[in-house]
Amino acid sequence: MDRFNIALPLIGYLLFVFFAALWASRRMAKPSDRSSVLEEYFIGGRDLGGFVLAMTIMASYTSASSFIGGPGVAYTVGLAWVLLAMIQVPTTFLTLGVLGKRFAAIGKSIHAITITDFLYKRYKSDTVVVLCSLALIVFFMASMLAQFIGGARIFQSVTGFSYESGLIIFGGAVILYTAVGGFRAVALTDAVQGIVMIAASVVMLAAVVKAGGGFGACFETLKAIDPNLITPKGAGNSVPAPQLFSFWILVGLGILGLPQTTQKCFGYSDSRSMHNAMIYGTLIVGLPLLCMHLAGTLGRAVIPDLSSGDLIVPTVITTLLPPFWAGVFIAGPIAAIMSTVDSMLLLVSAAVIKDLYVRYALHGNTRKMDSSRIGRMSLACTLAVGLLVCVSALKPPSLLVWINLFAFGGLEAVFLWPIILGMYSKKANSAGAVCSILAGLASFIFFTAAGGLPYKINAIVPSLLISLAAFLIGNCFGKKPDSETVRFFWGYDSV
Repeated sequence: MDRFNIALPLIGYLLFVFFAALWASRRMAKPSDRSSVLEEYFIGGRDLGGFVLAMTIMASYTSASSFIGGPGVAYTVGLAWVLLAMIQVPTTFLTLGVLGKRFAAIGKSIHAITITDFLYKRYKSDTVVVLCSLALIVFFMASMLAQFIGGARIFQSVTGFSYESGLIIFGGAVILYTAVGGFRAVALTDAVQGIVMIAASVVMLAAVVKAGGGFGACFETLKAIDPNLITPKGAGNSVPAPQLFSFWILVGLGILGLPQTTQKCFGYSDSRSMHNAMIYGTLIVGLPLLCMHLAGTLGRAVIPDLSSGDLIVPTVITTLLPPFWAGVFIAGPIAAIMSTVDSMLLLVSAAVIKDLYVRYALHGNTRKMDSSRIGRMSLACTLAVGLLVCVSALKPPSLLVWINLFAFGGLEAVFLWPIILGMYSKKANSAGAVCSILAGLASFIFFTAAGGLPYKINAIVPSLLISLAAFLIGNCFGKKPDSETVRFFWGYDSV
């Protein structure tokens, strides 16, 4: 009976987001301009308000890593991982502040739907487009794999369903509502799911603190287990200072190279919406991250003998909350996972349809196909990609947080410098961008495969340094940007 009471509100929540997607799809514009069909499906017509923009950036960034894997590591390591996780708080502020109105204005003027559209306009290089599109597809599918596994494991642990059944229910729901509703449905459901995430994280932390006898008692219990659990060093001195610094790069500066957050800058309606989103987003990202990672750490004082840290969130919710409310608040981690997967599904579909098929098979001329066919192809691609990842998740690996961080690092190594230098350096050229992409990707894979660096420094640090050096060297041998490019990006034609 308890399992039924838990499953009922959870399934009700999935039905709610699906019907919200149907509602959004009916409100989707039906433009006669075929390029606008892609614009509507993939970025929702560029009319997001500040609150929804903040929510959708937060929701696409937070994920199974933030709500399952991160608290799981915090359970094992202690407060050191809470400190590390809070580096992510200025995600929305940094993304919108650095890229900002100019980035959105450029995107609007060239009808950019993906980051690759921006890169093509800036560098006029097919090589840049193909390399970035392929990297996006590969790393997003790896990240989505982690999300599907996380969602299925939550279903398994809280409802008693098999892992496979949970994967089908969770995967089916998120694939269908994303494919049917497109970006407008994703933005709407992300706003709802963001509220659910915040509420669930606060309730979960309160439940843990209450069960542990208060903050003071929880800290005393952790100190008795291992004094380093409440220090910046972490249990067993497992978080050296260089590792902490390298994570500032990975989840701080590096987020400017994440397509799932930077692409959202194309979608807001006006500068006021952007400014509001910068404020809302900082608060909205910070609260659930703090609550979830603190709950993971303090959860060890309440439930000290779990076989895996990844189990702490579902165990706390099902153990400390009444069954019905456990079902309600387990929707928080589920919402985090769904809101990440839906954004990635759309971006992978956009890379296949817009960046590769339309650009090269149709030579950029969408008038060669009627708008309904473009819409059907986008929907079919979203379904196909989702199903492929879902099937791949049938035999899951462990350590979700590391799979996700690997995907993050790979994307940052490819996209960061081409985006930043493309925006702010008039001398940046296509040769530099190609060298940066290849060097960053190769070095990140090499350092990751080599088993890590001294003092647990993340592979992203040397990879970004190498990719920056490669960009600067490549610039010396490539052609300068033409006068039309400089005139478009800077308003005059001196280089």
